[in-house]
Amino acid sequence: MTIQTAEIKTGGQSLGAQFDAWLAGFTQAMSDRDAEALGKLFEDDCHWRDVVALTWSITPHDNKAALVQGLIEAAGRTGPYNFRRDPDRMAPHRVRRQGVEVIEGVFAFETHAGRGHGLLRLVAATPERAFTMATVLDELKGHEEPTEDRRPSGEAYSRNFGGANWNDLRARESAFADRDPAVLIVGAGQAGLPVAARLRLLGVDALAVERSARVGDSWRQRYHSLALHNRAKLNEMPYLRWPPQWPHYLPKDMIANWIETYAWAMECNVWTNTELVGARFDADAGCWEADVRQEDGSARRLRPRHVVMANGVAGKPLRPELPGLDAFQGRVLHTHDYRSGTEWSGKRAVIVGAGTSAHDVAQDLHAHDARVTMIQRSPVTVASIKAASLVHSVYYDEGLALEDCDLIAQASSYPLLLQGYRAAVERMRQIDADLLERLALRGFRHDYGPDEAGHQMKFRTRHGGYYLDCGASELIASGEIDLVAHQDTEGFCAEGLRMTSGEVIEADLVVTATGYQNQQAVVQDLFGDEVADRVGPIWGLADDGEIANMFRPTAQPNLWFIGGSFAQARIYSKAIALQIKARELGLVE
Repeated sequence: MTIQTAEIKTGGQSLGAQFDAWLAGFTQAMSDRDAEALGKLFEDDCHWRDVVALTWSITPHDNKAALVQGLIEAAGRTGPYNFRRDPDRMAPHRVRRQGVEVIEGVFAFETHAGRGHGLLRLVAATPERAFTMATVLDELKGHEEPTEDRRPSGEAYSRNFGGANWNDLRARESAFADRDPAVLIVGAGQAGLPVAARLRLLGVDALAVERSARVGDSWRQRYHSLALHNRAKLNEMPYLRWPPQWPHYLPKDMIANWIETYAWAMECNVWTNTELVGARFDADAGCWEADVRQEDGSARRLRPRHVVMANGVAGKPLRPELPGLDAFQGRVLHTHDYRSGTEWSGKRAVIVGAGTSAHDVAQDLHAHDARVTMIQRSPVTVASIKAASLVHSVYYDEGLALEDCDLIAQASSYPLLLQGYRAAVERMRQIDADLLERLALRGFRHDYGPDEAGHQMKFRTRHGGYYLDCGASELIASGEIDLVAHQDTEGFCAEGLRMTSGEVIEADLVVTATGYQNQQAVVQDLFGDEVADRVGPIWGLADDGEIANMFRPTAQPNLWFIGGSFAQARIYSKAIALQIKARELGLVE
């Protein structure tokens, strides 16, 4: 789409002037802590989502009374001021968001402690009133990231003849021989490394532990044909962009090697072949006692003040005890252990499950001339890549700068997300109508997710139960991949899968696409029942519609969680890093 500039006029006044007038009124109302004046600046149906800037957490407000009260409290807590249009960011323009014609633009502001940017949407018909606002903390005053013009001189090691060079200093720093890290990050993948990189630039001593032999192995060791199902721009990592000639849909080995390069280039402290085996929080000392086990079996107790769980949103593979499976004479693999269909050419395979991994493995086996049968246990939300792009990257395809896209992505609290997802589903139904009809004729059970909000809401609520079609759906619809319903199966036997009809579907391989244990079980294993109960569910919906216990403080002091997509890691690694830095500085208890 074409973004309209601030020069375009509405009712004799430019969009920029309307935007500026609203910000001026808002600045004055916040300075005066005037609830009545603030109320007049917002529609009755209004939304404000704060990401660390004014509330020191991630805080949505989805009714007018709560929004105004929250702003009054924020005015006293963090002292926000100087709200003004940023001429270097997205100019005010007219656009339709969540079914409302709005004037959308970016503003800058300050607080006593930091600086930030925000997204503002004024109702186009009544531009003196706002529909949506987001406020996001960018940096803390006096602790700005030493990048670009503020980059370090390198005098500590440049031309230091007879002394330590950069490599020596990095080795010493990463060894932690004489100190404990302030932050222990569990997992050095696409979630953990951005946190490590951001903390380093904020001057917070962090160590990431990775149980694999190499950084990137969590991608490198997955099945041979794996690639991302959404486009590269959405999946950038902070600071270092993907090389410009790389494809839109990145294959897993490119990702793996880039993540390893990222750890080196961003000078992240990483111990590989190292696993967290347990930890307890010492409330009196204000730190964790965290035990890690290294490759040689040796153990070390670290005492970080914070632990960041960046091991994804799931734990160990769930290996189900299926009726008769112990009698099966072929090979059984979980999708976690599946690598390639090469050795199964001409063989017969049964896949238990019908989510993304099940579809990808089925397609890979089919490509290697295996005969594949998929067992569908529950309805699955299916969308074509084309249809999914309506939700995944609508902002990212508007020609906007990445930082503006990310700001837009942070502006929607749960009610707005739900409304947007439902609207997208209506369009997706039309795009995918033929495919879904053909799947239904084959007996495939399809749904549109919780509240008819599609695969994105399934991702948000359960992190699974959907598939973005990369070709496997067409293979099922055409009958090239066989499909059976779970209720029509009796169990496994020596030869394969026995149906309730008595028929046996012979198999050489069974692949269980049955998912992973949830993160709460991981917390229980590592931190004990008391901490797991205190924290509660991780992922899914919290009472305020945010993702439960992710990216913000939990009920367990100094325990943080990050996971999800590349985009979520890029965006919310900053939120976590700034929240930790603020606590290290004593700005937040």
